[in-house]
Amino acid sequence: MFEQTFKNIDDILWKDAGADSELDYIGQTSWIMFLRYLEELENEKADEAELRGEEYEYIIEEEYCWESWAMPKKLKTGSESEVELDHNAAMTGPDLIQFVDLKLFPYLAGFKQRADNAQTIEYKIGEIFSELKNKIQSGYNLREILELADELPFRSSKDKHELSHLYETKIKNMGNAGRNGGQYYTPRPLIRAMVHLTDPQIGEKIYDGAVGSAGFLCEAYEYMYERMKQNTTNLKTLQEKTFYGKEKKNLAYVIGVMNMILHGIEAPNIIHTNTLGENIRDIQEKQRYHVILANPPFGGKERKEVQQNFDIKTGETAFLFLQHFIKSLKAGGRAAIVIKNTFLSNTDNASVSLRKHLLESCQLHTILDMPSGTFLGAGVKTVVLFFQKGEPTKKIWYYQFDPGRNMGKTNPLNDKDLSEFITLSLSKGETEQSWTFKIADINEDTFDLSVKNPNTPEEAPLRSPDEILAEMEKLDMETNIILQSIKELI
Repeated sequence: MFEQTFKNIDDILWKDAGADSELDYIGQTSWIMFLRYLEELENEKADEAELRGEEYEYIIEEEYCWESWAMPKKLKTGSESEVELDHNAAMTGPDLIQFVDLKLFPYLAGFKQRADNAQTIEYKIGEIFSELKNKIQSGYNLREILELADELPFRSSKDKHELSHLYETKIKNMGNAGRNGGQYYTPRPLIRAMVHLTDPQIGEKIYDGAVGSAGFLCEAYEYMYERMKQNTTNLKTLQEKTFYGKEKKNLAYVIGVMNMILHGIEAPNIIHTNTLGENIRDIQEKQRYHVILANPPFGGKERKEVQQNFDIKTGETAFLFLQHFIKSLKAGGRAAIVIKNTFLSNTDNASVSLRKHLLESCQLHTILDMPSGTFLGAGVKTVVLFFQKGEPTKKIWYYQFDPGRNMGKTNPLNDKDLSEFITLSLSKGETEQSWTFKIADINEDTFDLSVKNPNTPEEAPLRSPDEILAEMEKLDMETNIILQSIKELI
């Protein structure tokens, strides 16, 4: 049912003149789903308050409640309990679009100013509707979508789990459709392996400063929820004091918040801000985290004024993020960071300095080398850096992941692929795909950390044109001598 509903909504958006791409589809679906979720959340809290003999004060004023503007209902003729859409009260066509654009969105955006603090559902409402715009141009299309969204149940944990799974699928499709797929979607099997190795525990703070669709935080939540002792204190800690993120881009911020809500976090601690706009020298102990999981954007070029916030100046976005993450870790804190594999070997001053800084300030214990095609829609090769802050690096265990097939949309990464890596990472065992490198053997001029598997025979280096010509002349001479010998024999 859920899957068909999502497909039907996409079909309607495809027909609408205002929604142009998969990016628009998920953005528009997100704000509608958020308001549908909010309606269920308020009704649930009102029921709980009634059971306690208390009166619940609704967040949203009656005029702007889902059941007032989106789905006003009346009793079915001849029924005492069944309800249906009240077509006389329901807005449609131009009236509906006018209400949404000129009244609903401005009202909801105003919560940002009215909220007590950023860690409330009220603030999230304001933030989301300050950043998103309604792109659905036809009020008749919007009316159809609202009726479909109204059918989605949000009450049971089973319903939310299925909805979150479908939402993840939409994020994945959006990543495939966009040029920067990795910005929205990091393969979940890779995230789960990263979470498993960092092993976050109840009471620890987990952070992603490039949160995107919040895949890392959602997977960390699932990991911790399944393993923790189920009690009210732990659930409250997991809900309110465990997961933190920052995101610069409007759409990614909204998607991240919505994804966490569907995974069970009511008011996600995600801030809409440019993480790199913060001077790392100002980061205090109370702003540090026990675990950092991230796939920061790479290839961007940050402005000079942003670079001034960092000790190692570089325009490469991912390198600035890595400095931010190192600074944001508590002593003894663990991190798993996806980064372009050229970080390991670039010879520019910033790259060399950053590798040196990482090795001296953290124990970089594991490097996971991923093949191209891991990130659907992006052919770049990446590595995952696993490190712990506090002690300098003595040795690094490398694992060169080889799936035995070409990675891509038809052969994506799966959990079984990385099972050997997870098992071997505990013992740091050596195989044809894994080996240990001692930092005592590093070139201190370059601090090169390139993936060089000692178990694979090195390919012969390519010869220069002069060497090839010399070889050809030598062969010509030998041929002439043989021919001359043959003539003499004849």
